[in-house]
Amino acid sequence: MAGIPHLIEADRGQEATALHLVDKSTVDDFIKALAPGQQAALAAQRFAGGGYQTAIVPDRDGWFAVGGVANVASLSSWCMAKLAEFLPAGTYRLANGDPGPALHGWQTAQYQFDRYKKDEDAPGKRILLTREAARIAPAIAEAGAVCLVRDLVNTPAEDMGPAALEAEFERLAQAHGGRLEVVRGDRLEQDYPMVHAVGRAAARSHAPRLLHLTWGEPADPVLAVVGKGVVFDSGGLDIKNASGMLLMKKDMGGAAHAIALAQLIMQAKLKVRLHLLVPAVENAISSNAFRPGDVLKSRKGLTVEIGNTDAEGRLILADALTRASEESPDLVLDFATLTGAARVALGPDLPALMARKDETADALIAAGKACDDQVWRLPLPEAYAEWLSSDIADTGNNHTNGFAGASVAGLFLDKFVAPGLDWVHLDTYAWRPSGKPGRPKGGEALGLRAAWHMLQKRYAAA
Repeated sequence: MAGIPHLIEADRGQEATALHLVDKSTVDDFIKALAPGQQAALAAQRFAGGGYQTAIVPDRDGWFAVGGVANVASLSSWCMAKLAEFLPAGTYRLANGDPGPALHGWQTAQYQFDRYKKDEDAPGKRILLTREAARIAPAIAEAGAVCLVRDLVNTPAEDMGPAALEAEFERLAQAHGGRLEVVRGDRLEQDYPMVHAVGRAAARSHAPRLLHLTWGEPADPVLAVVGKGVVFDSGGLDIKNASGMLLMKKDMGGAAHAIALAQLIMQAKLKVRLHLLVPAVENAISSNAFRPGDVLKSRKGLTVEIGNTDAEGRLILADALTRASEESPDLVLDFATLTGAARVALGPDLPALMARKDETADALIAAGKACDDQVWRLPLPEAYAEWLSSDIADTGNNHTNGFAGASVAGLFLDKFVAPGLDWVHLDTYAWRPSGKPGRPKGGEALGLRAAWHMLQKRYAAA
């Protein structure tokens, strides 16, 4: 995946166009200090200092740009993203201060998914300078991880099948010295029976597999990162309708988040023993597809009655979470595009967070707020676990009363995480239905940065 080029550089006094940021409280004084012709230029562009407003102002033989932000004293990740989209190619610096967190949106605003269609009118790179040299490498890595998620999710299922996810694992293993194990075929049926059952109806080119990468020193705390890798979800025999199936290339969004988070962890050499696990399948329809009413055996040994073949993500995650638990990890963190119920409750922008430990949930929420990648906690109420009961198996895979769908899915997963482990589940949409500055329509990382900032703080302290 191409991602984005490096778009931020250390400020060594090189030639650059000035950028001025103002807000509603400072715009009047800023305009008063300008020459009459410059004031007229801003008036002609109807610039009033509102958030995401932009303007270009003539200045002798050149020009400078002005951007409106919510608060000049507290910049956000996205406050300069509109400028990065609006300005021509060139090199820029803030006239006063440094961009700080706005380095992120400056980069992600210039993301383009051009695998299938090139934008011939793209303006070229807009470079932003900063005097905070220590921020550059982390900011580039973080934006690169976000754009990796976008690339993976935006790619259609024909080109982003289980083998393509395996290729991403191979890339990470080769780049960072990780060890990759891939389980397929008869071993998959024996070792990960629910992964096999969900994926067995797919064509041979999209054959299911369990991808497992390990990295780091064995003496360091074990961190298990798990991602749902359903590369396309037809719904199985409980088939989705056309509109419900249209975006199902993004059903591997959890895997994309897990892969990108692992990349950040390894690039930063975080002091953890990483186990990255992704069950990669296509939920297809064929004569050997699993059926409503089937009872599947899981890796853990629990039997699962299938009430709905469109509740397949939790099945493959269950086997992967069981395997992750076998390492006695310090923390298990999973990402999944799991339920429509989470989107009904929280909309597209807020991943639903479920966690066993309050302190871990609080740390993740705080990290998300600090880096403009908020998550929202939903409960795991034990009283609802009875809704997954089955007359003929240890558990069902879905409930039928329509209540608390995201939490009930979380309760299903909880059955397969070993008791006592610190476990966090993020039900993310992985998609942006409409664009915002720095955040184009399409595949999106939602919850990735929150998790990364939380992990940095947790394991730096460790």
